[in-house]
Amino acid sequence: MARRTGRRPGNPDTRESILTAARDAFAERGFEAASIRGIATSAGVDPALVHHYFGTKEQLFKACMNFPIDPGEVLPQVLSGGPDEIGERLVRFFLRIWDSPAGVGGVALMRSAVSNEWTARLLREFVTTQMIRHVLPKLTTDPAEAPLRASLVASQMAGLAMIRYVLKLEPLASAPVEVVVAAVAPNVQRYVNGDLGAPHAAQRE
Repeated sequence: MARRTGRRPGNPDTRESILTAARDAFAERGFEAASIRGIATSAGVDPALVHHYFGTKEQLFKACMNFPIDPGEVLPQVLSGGPDEIGERLVRFFLRIWDSPAGVGGVALMRSAVSNEWTARLLREFVTTQMIRHVLPKLTTDPAEAPLRASLVASQMAGLAMIRYVLKLEPLASAPVEVVVAAVAPNVQRYVNGDLGAPHAAQRE
């Protein structure tokens, strides 16, 4: 029988090859600049096969990250309702996810991002394009402050994840949910629409 030529057929190895090529592309070029066609070329497959396995570029990016939650599903729930309760809703929802079995994947991702610059770039790009970009329009503040506010919220949540779930520093690691919400939510809320104090560096001469 003659050997078949052309691009490799679909199989588990092909799927992993696509993911590897996609992770490299997203880490090196960012979400916006990376293309399905370029990823397919690097993986040695047709672009149609990438769509077959993963759907859209955004879905492919989420598959690369193996993030414990889908921001597209979570953020609308957090951002619904009044703006003055976003801090509490965000912290409460965050704790519910990280205290669940899904949190194991989040811990693994945080550990990898701390020790691996390649993973850190991927995570930074993911947080920027899949989270912060969707949060910015919902912040009822001066649009010029919105990027800083969103990144401050991210810093608070990442710090909470690191201390409570990765380092497991007591007593925060085992503190009841209501105690953590009461302590952290007001600060998150201040980042959302409160007074940030002195002008940030980007506004200085």
